[in-house]
Amino acid sequence: MPIDPPAVRARGLTKRFGSTTAVDHVELDVPAGEVFGFLGPNGAGKSTTIRMLLGLLRPTSGTVEIFGEPASDVERAHRHLAYVPADVALWPSFTGQECLDLLAGVGPGTDLAYRAELVVRFGLDPGKRARAYSTGNRQKVALVAAFATRAPLLVLDEPTSGLDPLMEREFRRCIGEATERGQTVFLSSHQLAEVEAVCSRVGILRAGRLVEVAGLADLRRLRRSEVVVDLAGPTPRLERDLAGVPGIADVSWASPVRVVLSLTGPPGPVLRVLADAEVTRLDVREPTLEEIFLDYYGQASA
Repeated sequence: MPIDPPAVRARGLTKRFGSTTAVDHVELDVPAGEVFGFLGPNGAGKSTTIRMLLGLLRPTSGTVEIFGEPASDVERAHRHLAYVPADVALWPSFTGQECLDLLAGVGPGTDLAYRAELVVRFGLDPGKRARAYSTGNRQKVALVAAFATRAPLLVLDEPTSGLDPLMEREFRRCIGEATERGQTVFLSSHQLAEVEAVCSRVGILRAGRLVEVAGLADLRRLRRSEVVVDLAGPTPRLERDLAGVPGIADVSWASPVRVVLSLTGPPGPVLRVLADAEVTRLDVREPTLEEIFLDYYGQASA
C-alpha cells in the first residue's frame, strides 16, 4: 500500500548566512492531521526554518517538502497551505472584507459560511479600512482567512500576538475545529500554555539544531514556577526545612527575609512547610518560554 507523504518533511535542512549557520541539518516529519508546536529561544532559527518551509528562502543544503511537493516550487507547495505571520501587513486602502475576499481568491478554497461565523466569533469589523485596524485586528483578518480556508496545512508563526485572552481562547477553539477537519497545524509560539493546550507534539530548536522532538508529557518537564516568599523576620530553620521538599529545583535567598524558589512539582509540600513560617507575602510567577529555554538548555549557543 502507498504511504501518504507527511505534511512537512525536512531532510538535512541547512541555511547559512556567510559564516553564520542559522539552521543546521534539521530532520523532521510532521504527519498529516497533527498539531505540531515549533519552539525555541529567540534567535534559534525558527523564523528562518519557516521561511524555507514557505519557499521564501532557499536552503544552503538539504530539502523541505509540503505533502511531497518541494517547498522551492512555491506555486505547487502553496496549494496545500495557508500562512499567518507574527506581524500581519494588509492592503491599507482595502476594507477587512476586501482583504478576506482577496485572500480567499489565492488559496485552495474557502468555506464562506464558516468564514462569516469566524468574523463574528473574533469580533472583527470587516467594513473598516485596513489602515484603521490595530495590530490585533490585522491578526484577526489573517486568522479568519487561514481558518476558513480548506488548506490541508496551516503554518502559524506567533499567530496570537496582539490578541486579548478572550480571542486567544477563540483561537484555541479554531485549532480544535481544524484538527477535527483533518487539517495539519504547524504552530510556532512563545506561549507555553498555548502550546500545551493545542499541540500533540513539539520540536525544540536551539542554535539552529533540532535538539528534541517530544510529546506533551515530555514538554511538561520544562514547566516551572518561580515563588517569591517574604518573611516577617529571619527564619533560620526554613532553609533546612525547604532542603528536602520534593519539587523544588532551586532555592536562593535574596535577603534574610526573602527566599526565591524554583518549583517544578505541585505546590502542596512547599505550602505545608511555609505554613509554619511567618509569611507576609507570597508571589507566584510562571517564567516566559524564553526564560525556561535559557534555564533548561543554557545560554551557550553550542
